[in-house]
Amino acid sequence: MELHLIRHGQTNWNEERRAQGQSDSKLTKIGKEQAIALGKKIKQIKFDKIFCSSSLRTRQTAELVFPKTELNIEYLDSLREIFLGPWEGKLYKDIEIENPESHNHFWKEPHLFKLTGAENFYQLQKRAIKVVDSIVEKFESKKVVIVSHGALIKTLLCFAERKPIKELWCPPHMHNCAHSIILYCGKNPSQILQYADAPYEHIRR
Repeated sequence: MELHLIRHGQTNWNEERRAQGQSDSKLTKIGKEQAIALGKKIKQIKFDKIFCSSSLRTRQTAELVFPKTELNIEYLDSLREIFLGPWEGKLYKDIEIENPESHNHFWKEPHLFKLTGAENFYQLQKRAIKVVDSIVEKFESKKVVIVSHGALIKTLLCFAERKPIKELWCPPHMHNCAHSIILYCGKNPSQILQYADAPYEHIRR
């Protein structure tokens, strides 16, 4: 399977630097323009199926990237972003003051991140792999696109690179509407073709 991973466009909470998690933020004007531009860029690709996180920002992105698609977009709760519990909706600058250790773990030592009432990155990765495994079973040898979120996509790429969660936030940055491509052989990711818009071989030189 050829799996295309798309992060949502810029949101109002991206701009405000708020923790989004599974709460609903919405695309900004720039975010909508990013999604439209990506749609034009990939319009020649013939996808067999489109999956999308059920969050508002990803639904908006998918509808703009694929405005005239004949495929039904399937929305899944399992493709939502990492659940951040008590942090959701808070400004990161306030979180840093209130809980500096967890804030540092989240951004600099993700393998240590553990917040009561929230998911950790291992749980997120397990959830992401599980949903992709179920997709691979149904769409082997097909081209499938998933519209999702930065951290979830990063955990899948981390798994494909066989890297530990400790290196989750290593470059490249998963910018808004970043487009990555992973080839699967059965349930196993066999090759990364593109990482956040850039050919993978250029990144790892």
